[in-house]
Amino acid sequence: MGVGPRYDGGAGGTGGDGRDFGGGRGSGAGDDAEALLRARLRLADEQIETPPGLWGRIRESGPAPAASVVALPRRRPYTVALVVAAAVAAVALGVWWLVRPGPVSVQPAGPHRTVKITVYNSEQACRTGRSLECALRLARDPRAPYAARGNAAGRVWHGDGLAARCVVTDGRMVRDEAGITSTRWYLVTSGLGVQGWLPGVRTRNTREVPECAEG
Repeated sequence: MGVGPRYDGGAGGTGGDGRDFGGGRGSGAGDDAEALLRARLRLADEQIETPPGLWGRIRESGPAPAASVVALPRRRPYTVALVVAAAVAAVALGVWWLVRPGPVSVQPAGPHRTVKITVYNSEQACRTGRSLECALRLARDPRAPYAARGNAAGRVWHGDGLAARCVVTDGRMVRDEAGITSTRWYLVTSGLGVQGWLPGVRTRNTREVPECAEG
């Protein structure tokens, strides 16, 4: 006669109807959790996007190439000497240029030294042409009457260049057609070699002329 199902006291036994009475956890749940975690990490990694222009900025901010150092050729002793000699010569030339003497004009000394003056006619109508009516007199004596008959040494015209040797400041006063007066008389020589005295009112001289010696 049957006595029913036998229980031998072992853990995890099964009943006669095949049900599991054990209290241990199976390995299938752990595998599912690990797979789920991997899937979520992969999805998060795929959703990360690279900011635009990131790689270009990284390349631009990279370290600059080191500057190349070029070794200069060593100067030989005689080359240095030539450079120094050229520098000294340039300095000497510059000093000479600063202190060089001005242009020297050789002029005759004594009574042969003259100053060029130009004849001036106050009458505008007589400033062209060389008519007798427009001729100006050179006097023989600066202290005699200018229009005296015997006080004529030669003729000059407006614009003539004369060589003045000296001047007297106490000659006879002469008045020109414009009313200008002067007691200055220049001892002159014309281009034709005629020597005489020109009244100061017949020139507009701006150059210094030495005074004539007395006697």
